[in-house]
Amino acid sequence: MFSYSFGDSSALDQFDKLGLKNAYLANLEKATKFATNFAADDFLPFARQTSDAADMVGIRELSSHIRNNFTDLIVLGTGGSSLGAQAAIAIAPYQGAAGVDIHTPDSLDPFLMDRLFNRLNPARTHIIAISKSGTTGETLAQLLACRSWLERAVLIKPIKDHFSFITEPGERALRTYGEDMGSIILDHPDDVGGRFSVLTNVGMLPVAASGLSVEGFRNGAAEVCQDFANNPETAVAVVGAAATQTLSEHRGISQILLMPYAESLRSFTRWHGQLWAESLGKDGLGTTPVRAVGPVDQHSQLQLYLDGPNDKFCTIVTIPSYGKGPRIDPEEARKYGLDYMAARTIGDMVTCQSKATQDTLRSKGRMVRELVVDGLTEENLGGLFISFMLETVVTAHLMGVDAYDQPAVEEGKRLTRKYLGEL
Repeated sequence: MFSYSFGDSSALDQFDKLGLKNAYLANLEKATKFATNFAADDFLPFARQTSDAADMVGIRELSSHIRNNFTDLIVLGTGGSSLGAQAAIAIAPYQGAAGVDIHTPDSLDPFLMDRLFNRLNPARTHIIAISKSGTTGETLAQLLACRSWLERAVLIKPIKDHFSFITEPGERALRTYGEDMGSIILDHPDDVGGRFSVLTNVGMLPVAASGLSVEGFRNGAAEVCQDFANNPETAVAVVGAAATQTLSEHRGISQILLMPYAESLRSFTRWHGQLWAESLGKDGLGTTPVRAVGPVDQHSQLQLYLDGPNDKFCTIVTIPSYGKGPRIDPEEARKYGLDYMAARTIGDMVTCQSKATQDTLRSKGRMVRELVVDGLTEENLGGLFISFMLETVVTAHLMGVDAYDQPAVEEGKRLTRKYLGEL
C-alpha cells in the first residue's frame, strides 16, 4: 500500500543527530500508548466505515439513480462536505472509471456558478447538497440558485429527481427543504465531523457516482487501521505525530509541508489542509499546513523551503514511476544537447526530481519524510486518507487539544448572517 522513510536512516537516528532522541522517544511512547487505547476502544466512527456497512445500500441506490439518469452531478458543499470527495474522485481518470462528470463548486463564487449553469444541460444534471448541520449558508445559497436554474429549463424528469441531500436527522433547513421536495435524503452520521467524513456517504456517494469502488476505499482504510492497532509504534500516523510534536516543541517547526509528486493528489493536499488546520489550530497552538505539488512547485516554492527559515517538517509523497509515461526520443534529445534525457521517460524525470528535492532539503538540515504509495488505487487512497486522519488525532492528543471542534470559526458564520440581514 504505502511505506515511509526518513532518508537513509530511521526517524530515531534523525532525531539523535539533532540531539532530540530522548524528546522524540518520550513523544513516541505517549503517542503509542494513545494509539493502543484508541484502537482498543474500536477507534472512532470516522475510522469504522466498512464495505458492508448499512449505509452502503443508500450509497448504491442513489449513485445508481444518478448514473442511470444523468450525465453530470453538481456536489454542493464546502469544507469537509466537498474537499474529501474532490480528493477521492481525482483518481477516477487514472482508473478508467466510467461514471458521471462531477462538478464541485465548493467556493461561493458568482462567476463560477454562472459559468457552470451556462455550460451544463439542466435536464441531464443532478444536484446533491451536503451539509452536516443543514444550515451552511454557502450551500443553501447555491441550492436555491440551482433550483431556480432548473425551474427555468424544460425537464424530462420531475424536479425532485434532480436533487438529493445528505444532512443530519432532525429539524434543519436543508432537511426540511429536501422533505418538501420529496427527494432522496441520506443521513449524515451525527458522530462524524465534516472534515473527518470522507469515508462516510459524504465522500463515498460522489466516489460511487464517479465509477470508483467504495469498497476499495473502505477496505484500504481498514487495512491501515489494522496495522495501526497491531503495530502502533511503527505506524505512519504515530511516528509522524511524534516527529511533528518533537520538532514543534524543540525546533520551532511551525509549518507542515505536504508535497506529492503526483498531480492526482493536488486535491488531497487541500483536504489535508483543512483537516490539519481546523483540528489543531487552537488555544494559541498549532502548525500551519503548507501545500505544494511536485515537480511544478520546485520552480515556485522550493527556493523558500531550501534557503528560507528552517520552520517546516516536509512530507514528500511519491508514486513509483520509473519507466512510466511517454519516452523521450533519444536522437531529438541529443540533437539539442539534452543527452541526460535521451530515451528516458517522463516518469524517470519525475522520480529523479523527487529524489533530488528530498536530498537537497536534507542537505539543508530540513526534516523530510517520504511516503511511497505503490499506485493510484482506491485501496491506497483510502489508506492514505485514514492514515492522515489518525495522525491528526494523535498529534492533537500530544498537543493537548480537542481535534474535533472548531469554536473560533463560528463567530464568522454568525456575523455573515447578521450582515446579510442588514443589507
